[in-house]
Amino acid sequence: MIYRQFQKPMSILVFIAFVIFYSCKQKENTQETTTIQSKYNDLKQSLTFYASFDASVDADFALGDASMYTVPNRQAKDSAKAGLHKPDITRVENQGKFGAGLKFTERSPGYIYYTSKNNIVYNTENWSAAISFWLRLDPNNDLKPGYCDPIQITDAGYNDAGIWVDFTKENPRDFRLGVIGDRNVWNPNPAGPDNENPIFIERLTGVKNPPFSNERWTHVVINFSGLNTENGEASLYLNGEHKGTRSQINTPFTWDYSLSNIYLGLGYIGLMDELSIYNRGLTSAEIKKLYELENGVQSLLE
Repeated sequence: MIYRQFQKPMSILVFIAFVIFYSCKQKENTQETTTIQSKYNDLKQSLTFYASFDASVDADFALGDASMYTVPNRQAKDSAKAGLHKPDITRVENQGKFGAGLKFTERSPGYIYYTSKNNIVYNTENWSAAISFWLRLDPNNDLKPGYCDPIQITDAGYNDAGIWVDFTKENPRDFRLGVIGDRNVWNPNPAGPDNENPIFIERLTGVKNPPFSNERWTHVVINFSGLNTENGEASLYLNGEHKGTRSQINTPFTWDYSLSNIYLGLGYIGLMDELSIYNRGLTSAEIKKLYELENGVQSLLE
């Protein structure tokens, strides 16, 4: 009898408890969704350039010129042609990290690039940005002898206000980040090749036995802040993990902005996909989020 008296009140209490629990869970899920969306929005608002290579070699989103260009050499910029005109580089369907990608098959003369102006926001007083892309290759077996720069951003060269990553020239190949300021400041009295100069080498951040493979994709982020101040900093991330930082970069980075370009695949042999650039240094959490995006940077634009 006592059980019968309390059965109904207990049922009501259980129902109320369920409603409270469900409401809290819904609120928690809503807050989590809002937080995730906020991170997406922050990344989206910072995006200045994005090339998925899915529909063409031209950028899907660009604050500057979206066109890819091909040029026989850096000094012949007047001969640049819009589009991809190197037979050893092709856009390949269904071989990218997401959809199509770029495939580099030979080391040959000539360059492909996007113009830097507005696609990477340059600042003469306090410059920050991030560059993200995916690579797929076995460096020790796929690359031909010599240094290889999957990306290089400069108005002059790798050794003069240049930002790049490279594979070293001999097996086993290291992977290095170079954020090199004005040559006339860091090396005013050059002797011998810059890339063998100890002053040059100490400006690099390197990774031995990097996690590249032609069986899987590797995510690369170049992240820098405070360039053209006394306390510049540049970091390298692979697959969302921090691999090294060079701090106290105080050498100036002086560009003729109109002559600066985003060069792709210098000596590179392998696959490349999903090039995106941001107008600030990203947090570690944002870099991890980029790495984990299920549909790539396209997710930010949807």
